[in-house]
Amino acid sequence: MALEYIKRQQRQLEKQRQLEAEKEAARIAKIEAEVRRQEEIAERKRLLLERQEEERLRQKHIQRKEKLAEQKWNNQFDALLTQIEDRTQKDNELQEIRFIVQNREPSLQELDWDSWLSDPLNQRLAYLDFEYAMEMFKRDNLMVKRRHGPRAKGRTQNGVLSFGGNTGDASRSHATTDFNPDDYNLNLGFTVSYWVRPDEVGNTMFAFGRKHASNQRFTFGINRQRQSYFGIGKNKLTTSWVNMDTPVEESLLVASGIYWNLKTDGTWYHMAVTYDDRSDTSSGTDRKIYVNGVLRHTNSINWSSTGGSTGGMYFGARNNADSWNNGWACALSEVAIFNTAKDADWVERVYNTNGPRRARTRNRALDLRNQTGLVGYWKFNEGSGTTVTDHSGNGNHATFGAISGGTTAYPTWDSTPFTNS
Repeated sequence: MALEYIKRQQRQLEKQRQLEAEKEAARIAKIEAEVRRQEEIAERKRLLLERQEEERLRQKHIQRKEKLAEQKWNNQFDALLTQIEDRTQKDNELQEIRFIVQNREPSLQELDWDSWLSDPLNQRLAYLDFEYAMEMFKRDNLMVKRRHGPRAKGRTQNGVLSFGGNTGDASRSHATTDFNPDDYNLNLGFTVSYWVRPDEVGNTMFAFGRKHASNQRFTFGINRQRQSYFGIGKNKLTTSWVNMDTPVEESLLVASGIYWNLKTDGTWYHMAVTYDDRSDTSSGTDRKIYVNGVLRHTNSINWSSTGGSTGGMYFGARNNADSWNNGWACALSEVAIFNTAKDADWVERVYNTNGPRRARTRNRALDLRNQTGLVGYWKFNEGSGTTVTDHSGNGNHATFGAISGGTTAYPTWDSTPFTNS
């Protein structure tokens, strides 16, 4: 009995210990679960704080970028305003320079720099653009020398007409005519004879002419400092003076490096272009170039296209589809156009009897007014006014053309000694 009791007591104690152990295990599990929950809460809080910090930094970065972008835009805007102000100032200065060039009176006598600056307009020009003012100063004195220099020997007539070329808007002087080569069928044969005094040489400069299209040229001038330009129909001859069939003598030219250019010291040149007569345009014919009475170059061309709507030719530049084009600072006299090809003897006779006086015999100028085939003849000897008379009887008188209506852009009468009839 006692043994059985003891065993029973032991079993009860064992069962009680097991229950207590289970309770302890449950308590520990509960504590561990709570710890894990608290850790999870803490982790979530940490992640939330990290995200909040990241968002704060991101927003700060965005704000900084926006601020930098705003600063950059402000800087760009300020720079743009500065550029606009600079451009406006330059445009205003350019307009003022153009006004000065249009309204200033070139000096009639050679001046030193200080005396030239005594003119308020010249002084203002030097303030606005010193280099351009120096060029105008040199040009004024150069023109004085050309008017009153070595050329002033011999008999003085009423002079010639001088054009301004491309130097500034105000110098684009020219004279317009109604003379259209198509009206006189010059593509079936012609002669063009003229005297020209180059006052500058450069790229693509025309003494006179007309162009309706690339196959309808009637243009006379220079292509480069060293090259001729004789544009007839679709052909344009741009051969160097020293590379022609019979080269122009170096004594008539001036060296510039390896090239030989027309002189700009007041030298006059006689140019003549003939296009052999023909009955139709089915085949080409010879175009001949003469310089100072000598046949220099011959080639066969076919001027077949005519009929363009462009008006008459310009003097001092080219009429390109009714627009001023590529002027030449030069002087012209005795421009004569015939609707037939003259021979070499005729060209030589004109060279030896008309034009500037030289040491050779030129006692009597040749009157071209009664010669066969004359369709246009401008002597340029009026000496005043704004009209150049066409002495051919066809009435294609030349009228001074101005830039934007300014009379200061007109060609100028030059009292150069010249034996035009």
